[in-house]
Amino acid sequence: MGDLHIDDFYRDSARILLQLYRHFPRRELIYTEDIAGPDTPDDFGLPSDRHQACFATLLWLAENDYLSYGSTIAQEALDQAVLNQRGFNLLATLEDRNEFLPEAGLNEKDGEEALTRSQLLRHKIKYESSTRLNHYMRYLFTL
Repeated sequence: MGDLHIDDFYRDSARILLQLYRHFPRRELIYTEDIAGPDTPDDFGLPSDRHQACFATLLWLAENDYLSYGSTIAQEALDQAVLNQRGFNLLATLEDRNEFLPEAGLNEKDGEEALTRSQLLRHKIKYESSTRLNHYMRYLFTL
């Protein structure tokens, strides 16, 4: 069994990148609550550990040139967030590694066999295990 915080990091990273890809090239406000679900702040009003980790994931993606943003809104959101060239190219590229492709093609109805990494990532989030998603995200972060 893997570490839950690492599973959350990979799932949050995938969701963040896909949300920005869906709205590319527009800048948008991206809330941790939209990625990690509703927050339950502690008695002092601080965000939960889960939300702090999600916010840290947003910052990590920015520090590693997957996205850029204009400003932070407390520890709740990034304003004016957009994919950088690295993040866009990562998701727009066709996946050529067969080990990551699903057994049944996602685009069979369209007569297409090739999948972009964004299509494959959406499929993995929706239909595959955390282990398979983590493996794919580790691979993507090496590119």
